[in-house]
Amino acid sequence: MDMRKIKKLIELIQKTGVAEIEIREGEESVRITREVKRDALQPQIMMMPQESHPQTATVAATHKVAEIPPPPLPTSEKQSLKSPMVGTVYLSPTPGAKPFIEVGQTVKAGDIICLIEAMKMFNQIEADRSGTISARLVDNGTPVEFNQPLFVIE
Repeated sequence: MDMRKIKKLIELIQKTGVAEIEIREGEESVRITREVKRDALQPQIMMMPQESHPQTATVAATHKVAEIPPPPLPTSEKQSLKSPMVGTVYLSPTPGAKPFIEVGQTVKAGDIICLIEAMKMFNQIEADRSGTISARLVDNGTPVEFNQPLFVIE
């Protein structure tokens, strides 16, 4: 693969903030990964061939990021219930049906609060503690990431 193309891809990753990209051209492939290391003072570029494909190169660009402390937790017992997987969240058992829970509703540990569809499988998401739902942080039918907050339970 042409080094000019690889340099252009590195520049693209640095401008857009994409974490990883892999390009294949015939039997050649290149994977460019951007990592953030706390002790790095300047961007560094490393190229390492991978064993499975002798013509494959890995390029990693690192940047120093200012460390921002998380906001302090409120004194009340508010905690967010987070997604255990990547998928699409559904707030009711079927389209048009009543949602599993509403804001202001009291739930017990083990109550089903939503479904997450992942790889054509519907997974029931249960409340991990008892309390009152004080906020819904996702909309019906939206994609969610692993560990993304879904609801706030007081």
